[in-house]
Amino acid sequence: MSHIYQPLMIKALLKNDGQATTEEIAKALLAYDQSQVEYYSLRTKTMVGKVLTNNGVVESVKDGRQITGYRLTETTHTEAERAALQAMCDEAINAYISKRGEAIWGHRGPDSGYVSGSIRYNVLKRAKHRCELCGGHEDQVALHVDHTTPRSKGGPDHISNYQALCMTCNTNKRDTDDTDFRGILDSYNNRQTDCIFCELGAGRIMAENELCIAIKDAFPVTEGHTLIIPKRHVADYFDLYQPERNAIEAMLHEQRQSILEKDNTVTGFNVGINAGASAGQTVFHLSYD
Repeated sequence: MSHIYQPLMIKALLKNDGQATTEEIAKALLAYDQSQVEYYSLRTKTMVGKVLTNNGVVESVKDGRQITGYRLTETTHTEAERAALQAMCDEAINAYISKRGEAIWGHRGPDSGYVSGSIRYNVLKRAKHRCELCGGHEDQVALHVDHTTPRSKGGPDHISNYQALCMTCNTNKRDTDDTDFRGILDSYNNRQTDCIFCELGAGRIMAENELCIAIKDAFPVTEGHTLIIPKRHVADYFDLYQPERNAIEAMLHEQRQSILEKDNTVTGFNVGINAGASAGQTVFHLSYD
């Protein structure tokens, strides 16, 4: 079994007495495709829900500031009224489909830039399964493989013209935008030969994740004095990418817990950053103390 698709297809066949159309099988696969759920969840909030809210038909349901759903502003309909309204919705849907036909979904069809499975695999592999704009990993967010130069601007259907973007970044990128984000991912590997933090020996590294490391300070102010350093050569906090901030934050919590486990008498922590020579920075590769 190389994917959940195989058992899903078998299940669909079993539910249909051993035979099913490709459309029925596709619908069974779609029910498990979280990226599609996320795709339409985003459109619900930014397009459909927004229009109906502005027209007073629905109101949003929130958990804090996060929209988690919608409710009708008028909920006192009788069963007969609800049935009549649903029939009106069906009429509107059918009339629109009759008028527009396949053009309704044309932006998602094969003729608008279908990406084969092999190209998708190799683009994601090349991107190390990360969004090439924000750095988000496929374990954190659904990734799309999209044209760098849009087909609308003459971009070819060739692997050299594809990049991996998470659903949010790709949605916010207009279909006329030909910005190439692949260089951002490459920049995570930036190192400077004369930088002491870029040339640390493996023996000094206490802990690491994909984007940062932790080392003991060479001149500790107190016992347990630790430096958290991004792997990329970056001058100060204000030059960090958001994924690096996330990685450093995770490492700070990890090192705090490690210190507490080693010494339960510790009751407080200082976390400091020097950004710029006038702020006391002496090594121009960011470190958290």
